[in-house]
Amino acid sequence: MKSGGGGGGGMGALPSYGVPAKRRWKGLVVAVLGLVILSMLVPLVFLLGLHNGFHSSGYIYEQKSTPSNEKSLERYDRHDVGHNESEEGQSNHVEDLITKFEPTLPKDALKKYAREGKNDSNNKAGKDDKQRGSKAPPKGVLQSRPTSNNPRSGQVEQVNRPKTSTADEGGKSCELTFGSYCLWQQEHRQEMKDALVKKLKDQLFVARAYYPSLAKLPANDKLSRQLKQNIQEMEHMLSESTTDADLPPAAGSYSKKMENTITKVKSIPVVCDNVDKKLRQIFDLTEDEANFHMKQSAFLYKLNVQTMPKSHHCLSLKLTVEYFKSSHYDEKADEEKFIDSSLHHYVIFSNNVLAASVVINSTVFHAKESSNQVFHVLTDGENYYAMKLWFLRNHYKEAAVQVLNVELDIQKENPLLLSLPEEFRVSILSYDNPSTNQIRTEFLSIFSDSHYLLPDLFSNLNKVVVLDDDVVIQQDLSALWNTDLGDKVNGAVQFCSVKLGQLKSYLGEKGLSQNSCAWMSGLNIIDLVRWRELGLTQTYRKLIKEFTMQEGSVEGIAWRASLLTFENEIYPLNESWVVSGLGHDYKIDTQPIKTASVLHYNGKMKPWLDLGIPQYKSYWKKFLNKEDQLLSDCNVNS
Repeated sequence: MKSGGGGGGGMGALPSYGVPAKRRWKGLVVAVLGLVILSMLVPLVFLLGLHNGFHSSGYIYEQKSTPSNEKSLERYDRHDVGHNESEEGQSNHVEDLITKFEPTLPKDALKKYAREGKNDSNNKAGKDDKQRGSKAPPKGVLQSRPTSNNPRSGQVEQVNRPKTSTADEGGKSCELTFGSYCLWQQEHRQEMKDALVKKLKDQLFVARAYYPSLAKLPANDKLSRQLKQNIQEMEHMLSESTTDADLPPAAGSYSKKMENTITKVKSIPVVCDNVDKKLRQIFDLTEDEANFHMKQSAFLYKLNVQTMPKSHHCLSLKLTVEYFKSSHYDEKADEEKFIDSSLHHYVIFSNNVLAASVVINSTVFHAKESSNQVFHVLTDGENYYAMKLWFLRNHYKEAAVQVLNVELDIQKENPLLLSLPEEFRVSILSYDNPSTNQIRTEFLSIFSDSHYLLPDLFSNLNKVVVLDDDVVIQQDLSALWNTDLGDKVNGAVQFCSVKLGQLKSYLGEKGLSQNSCAWMSGLNIIDLVRWRELGLTQTYRKLIKEFTMQEGSVEGIAWRASLLTFENEIYPLNESWVVSGLGHDYKIDTQPIKTASVLHYNGKMKPWLDLGIPQYKSYWKKFLNKEDQLLSDCNVNS
């Protein structure tokens, strides 16, 4: 019975233990199925954007905001705020975006946005937190741009805007980065002529920003497809058109259609985070593209100002060829004048035929007596024959012109190649009011290596006047020859708005008087007798060798050596002799220009270049010999 009872007890135990085991197995299956379904739902929630319905602490990032990465986010002006400040943070970011994109937004849109923002702020207390509006932009953004009576209409107008982090805050202005290109670029800004193309691009910009957010809303699938179709149509149209004239006749209707669609899209509540993200992405891409074009334009500008124009190169080649075809010119008629120390001798270093011609023509034109004027043009081997033929073909009253090939005439072991006067661009704080931190850019020209050949080249002469090839003479210079230099060597115009103490980064600190004024080439009267007595050429070459062993740029070494060579040997000429800056400064008054004896086009924008400052070109062009047939053949007059 025990066995039977035991067997019965064994059979009776199966229901008591087998049923719970089966239930546990079914529960495990249900749990697995639940995990599978949950793993499928979570990605769908993110894909459909349903997770944006929950409140977030500011912008939605792929990484969780931590104290370590908040610092990096602040560099982009993105701040994580508390739950109760999310709406205010979003509106601040919208304001920042409007500030950045204000130049491209129509005024009507800004006014409309201001009204909507005002209404939203009035009704803000009665609205639920889920309806995320944005405040009106700061008053400074909505202020109309002030009209200016300044004739320099190309200048950027000042608008009251919130302070944003820019490169200028680090003290690196546009002029420091790109030099005189920035001055030229500001003066030659062109207004957008193709208004319809610009409008279409702006609409496409806004549509692309809204589309990703709209596509995540299944209830607006029809509107999403319509917006996508409009974007594709407009992209296709703009890919084939760059101006209003290239647009098809239906471009206006496309624009109106897109505008209506954007209006509908804006009426649908969307999360500002996604729109803001897309706007920032597009803005970053546009900013990178703008920076690229800025650098490219600056490079092309630099290339333009440092190369000879095609028409001038054509003239030089034609003159060289013509020189070897013709040998009927009397080249020895004025040889006696070239070594007569009683005459007025002018020296010009140049490799530009027309520039040297303008200097000579303007000097002779205003001279009371031209028979006592002798001009010595020092050039290189490449332009020697072109220069020679030009001054044999063209006569300047009774003045004599001699052309010398510096590279041929110097018979030494290490002959110096022709080097034109050096120009240095310096950006410094205003000396009169340094506390304002206002940086200004000046171009200072100074003697080159070739200038230190003057005592050897003109061993029979006692005094010469050195002229740069970028000057124009407007008065008789005979009074300059009556100037008593005393025991000084170089009579030059001093540039006292720049002190040598301000040029420490260029020249170093040793050997220069900190309060001395910088002096410039362009118009210099040189006492060659005193030069030879002091041995200034040997002093200059000794300093060059000494400074070459130290660190520094080649230009900085030459500048410092030249300043030290002539230290305490400069006789200051009256500032009224020269008006300088016509090659980089757009703000020079016309009255000083008209009354000055000499105009100096120091800077990158020389008057013979297309990039020259237009209002100053006429003073230079009127002394061109436009009757010469070669100028017409090479389109120089155009």
